Amino acid sequence: MLNGTKIAFIGSGVMGEAMIKGLLSQGLTTPEYICASDPWLERLDYIRKTYGVEVTPDNVEAVRGAEIVVLSIKPQSLPKVGKDLHSKIHPDALLLSIIAGARIRTLQHKLFHDRIVRAMPNTPAQLGKGMTVWTATEHVTERQLRQTERILGAMGEQLQVDEEGYLDMATGLSGSGPGFVLLIIEAMIDAGVHMGFSRRDAERMVLQTIEGTVALMRASGRHSAELKNQVTSPGGTTAAGLYELEKASIRAIINDAIFAAYRRSQELGELSEKKDLS
Repeated sequence: MLNGTKIAFIGSGVMGEAMIKGLLSQGLTTPEYICASDPWLERLDYIRKTYGVEVTPDNVEAVRGAEIVVLSIKPQSLPKVGKDLHSKIHPDALLLSIIAGARIRTLQHKLFHDRIVRAMPNTPAQLGKGMTVWTATEHVTERQLRQTERILGAMGEQLQVDEEGYLDMATGLSGSGPGFVLLIIEAMIDAGVHMGFSRRDAERMVLQTIEGTVALMRASGRHSAELKNQVTSPGGTTAAGLYELEKASIRAIINDAIFAAYRRSQELGELSEKKDLS
């Protein structure tokens, strides 16, 4: 599906590298079919030495002959990159964007291109444990949809949605999700230290507890409430702790946090679109 297909990465930062690493480590393509561009020569030298791919500081050179172009740049770089690549990407090529907040209409306007996939990955993609939600324009072919699944699947799990609006929802749930989970982890570790554990031991206990709980839920295929009830004995320790969490409206707080991130994603997208199309 991908071997023999030239893939250009515009931007070789953390997420661009994660995708390159995933594609190569899973044997989905080989280094000679990947070209990466970046304005930082030191970064390009690192990418070339680490992965053996072709590198260039010239975006136009990178996309020449590419059947798939991945935009893995920061949002503030889009105006310049858009100017560089306007009408330069082959009309039949797939443009895969992981630029936060850059809507499809903006990408069409900036790059004069229609075969676009917009994706929202999250930071665990760096370890191949990410969650990416994506959507495609009607111009993307069936083969390009399957190629997108392979590329994004190299970073973890991927989910295609029908409407672009779901990407703002994904930003709130899975995109910002690691930040919320890390805050909970931090709070649990602090509680362990408060009780008397060393921070190192508390961290080890909390991380293994969370990792083990996720693995248990995946392996069992059972609802989280059912598994929670199994560990909650009547009048026991877990029941006492859960009572305090429910009394503090933990569900509503988490729900409000996710919706706040979702609404902010909508606001930023609207502001960015208004600015880029003006």
